[in-house]
Amino acid sequence: MQAPAVGGVRVRKGDGETIRLSRGASLTDFAEKVGVDAASLVQLLFHLGEMVTATQSVNDETLRILGDELEYNIEVVSPEDEDKELLDSFNIEFGEDEGGEEALEARPPVVTVMGHVDHGKTKLLDAIRDANVVSGEAGGITQHIGAYQVATEVDGEPRRLTFIDTPGHEAFTAMRMRGAQATDIAILVVAADDGVMPQTIEALNHAKAADVPIVVAVNKVDKPEADPSKVRGQLTEYGLVPEEYGGDIMFVDVSARERLNIDSLLEAIVLTTDAALDLRANPDQDAQGLVIEAHLDRGRGPVATVLVQRGTLRVGDSIVAGPAHGRVRAMLDEHGESVQTATPSRPVMALGLTAVPGAGDNFLVVTDDRVARQIAEKRDARERAALLAKSAGRRTLEDFLSSMEKGESEELLLILKGDVSGSVEALEDALAKIDVGDDVSLRVIDRGVGAITETNVMLAAASDAVIIGFNVRPQGKATEVADREGVDIRYYSVIYQAIDEIEAALKGMLKPEFEEAQLGMAEIREVFRSSRVGNIAGCMVTAGIMRRNAKARLLRDGAVVADNLDLASLKREKDDVTEVREGFECGLTLGGYNDLKIGDVIETFEMREIPRG
Repeated sequence: MQAPAVGGVRVRKGDGETIRLSRGASLTDFAEKVGVDAASLVQLLFHLGEMVTATQSVNDETLRILGDELEYNIEVVSPEDEDKELLDSFNIEFGEDEGGEEALEARPPVVTVMGHVDHGKTKLLDAIRDANVVSGEAGGITQHIGAYQVATEVDGEPRRLTFIDTPGHEAFTAMRMRGAQATDIAILVVAADDGVMPQTIEALNHAKAADVPIVVAVNKVDKPEADPSKVRGQLTEYGLVPEEYGGDIMFVDVSARERLNIDSLLEAIVLTTDAALDLRANPDQDAQGLVIEAHLDRGRGPVATVLVQRGTLRVGDSIVAGPAHGRVRAMLDEHGESVQTATPSRPVMALGLTAVPGAGDNFLVVTDDRVARQIAEKRDARERAALLAKSAGRRTLEDFLSSMEKGESEELLLILKGDVSGSVEALEDALAKIDVGDDVSLRVIDRGVGAITETNVMLAAASDAVIIGFNVRPQGKATEVADREGVDIRYYSVIYQAIDEIEAALKGMLKPEFEEAQLGMAEIREVFRSSRVGNIAGCMVTAGIMRRNAKARLLRDGAVVADNLDLASLKREKDDVTEVREGFECGLTLGGYNDLKIGDVIETFEMREIPRG
């Protein structure tokens, strides 16, 4: 039915009808669902104090406000549900093994190495696979997620284990969470000389949230100050009780540097896996799995490290990975050797995608390139709409006009470019948590993987943004264009350095806050008249100091007669001085103010900037 709405705009009321909308839907999408003109919804929102165009992505809150006004129950579909619906429309089952029990075969466990920064996670992986990746890490922090498969032998039986190395710095929480979601079993690395640290607990919480078995590797036991029993005692407080204390968690004392007890650790992983998990998958179906990491390689194009979770991935398969698609042109193992197939739990680097997917995106093999492209395009459009809605935020007409009038609100716009998607995402998450008050905000207007291009520079020039390059450099004439356009490009190789500098920049954008600091007081004992400089006050300094060029106020009978005056000149005897202390006499003039009387009190003060915390 037609009913009058706010401001006389007439639209059909919904009587509590439920409308399903995807995240980042526009008013046009809403209008199509309810059978009204999008222009009337634009007008309605305007009367509600919100300026939105018909095709602009709208955030969840605005959609719900509009729904309440029109008596519709708005249900915003989560990205996961939307993706499931998208795949269902192509008759694709994601996350399920095809066939019955007889189709399933045992697969190697996927092991994630977690723990506090600098507790030796990467060195432990070095020891396990006898390769050195730590020497190339900036600041000793693992910047990318890597995946490796190693072989071992338990009770005379050959076994394979897949390892995922997750970074230890706090800014990589999102990546570490992804690692926990992809994993079957977690190794918690704790340094025997350092004990349990905040990020140890953080990693432990991620592993518990993912509901995976845990094996504790007590590292650095070769150090003289090592105390493995202290680590056992600390972790017992957090619910990890060692087997020797009557619990069910295997603790292994290791030394990554001395290659000590590495075999015992691998055996503990296998035994824990066999006791707690039934790891099987169907190797004969179309491959499905997870993108662990992705980056843009200058010679090879987009390269994605993928972990096959079920099925077998083959060279030549058409795949969709997040919003990217393509045909697998080649696959490489952790040693850079070419492989033709990848079975469940096998990590490989896949070449041939059209774009760089995000870390944590799922991938699946589809029947042909056309289906792959359709799924990828729909995912890409959905992600873009959701991103626009997220960045839009609710900004009313009143907010906009008042901030324009006052000139108060300042915004730092950033463009993030990194070598791998996981780092870009982690950096963006860390920057979003910087809080320096309401007067200054930070917004990421673009992010991407690969070198800084001229397009990035032109966008930055048009929007007055700063470009942050994380382990990447400019491409082609990008530097030249940046110099010409005056675009600021910052380069970083360690994530916390970027966070610290941007936080400092945000604090620099804040308008300085000042507080008044009282300097001294003086009582006027005599007033001398001068045709050249006006009235001169002969004073006795009764408290603090009188300082030339300080601010002053004049008090008469305890009331302020004049404020914000300048102490223009200051003399002691006949000499010009910069300051006169308590207990001394002086002569002074107040710039441009001559109404001075005996008995008046002059108070001096200065405005000091309050340092930002």
